[in-house]
Amino acid sequence: MKIVAPERSLRHVKAQAARAADRVGPMADQAREAASHARDVAGEKMIVARGWAAPRLDAAAHSIEEQLAPRISAALTQAAAKIDPTPAKSRKWPVVLLVAGVAIGAAGYAMYRRNADQWADTLKDSASDASQWVGQKTEAAAGAVSEVKNDTTSKTGETGGTADSRAEHTSKTQP
Repeated sequence: MKIVAPERSLRHVKAQAARAADRVGPMADQAREAASHARDVAGEKMIVARGWAAPRLDAAAHSIEEQLAPRISAALTQAAAKIDPTPAKSRKWPVVLLVAGVAIGAAGYAMYRRNADQWADTLKDSASDASQWVGQKTEAAAGAVSEVKNDTTSKTGETGGTADSRAEHTSKTQP
C-alpha cells in the first residue's frame, strides 16, 4: 500500500519545518554569544590574576635587594678587609674568611631560593584557581549549548511526527 500525500499537505509540512528552522537559528546565535562571553570573562580573570601577582613579585625583589644583598655585601667587605695583603700577619685568616664568605653567599642563595619557591607556589595556586574558574565557566557554557541543541532536536522531531500523522490522516480521508 502506497501512501500518497496531497501537494497542499506537503507544502504545509514544509512550511512548518521552515518555521521550526527559523526558531532554531536564534538559539544557535545565543549559544555562540554565551561561549564568546565565557571566553571574554576568562580573559579578564587572567588579567586580574596577573595584576595580583605582579606587585607581589616586585615586593619580593625589593625585599631581597634591601635585606639579603646588604648582608652579603657587608660579609664580603669584612672578608676583603681581613684578606688584604698589606697586613701580612697570618696565612690562615684569609682562607678562613674566604670560606666564611662562600658559606654566607651559599646561605644567602639558599634563602633567596626558598623565598622564590614560596612565591612560585603562591603564583601556581592563584593560576590554578583562575584556571579552575575558567574551566567551570566553559563547562557551563558547553552545557547550555548542549541543552539548546537537545531542545532543538526534540522540537524538530515533534514537528516531523506531527507532519507524518497529518499526512497519514489526510491520505486516509482522501479517496
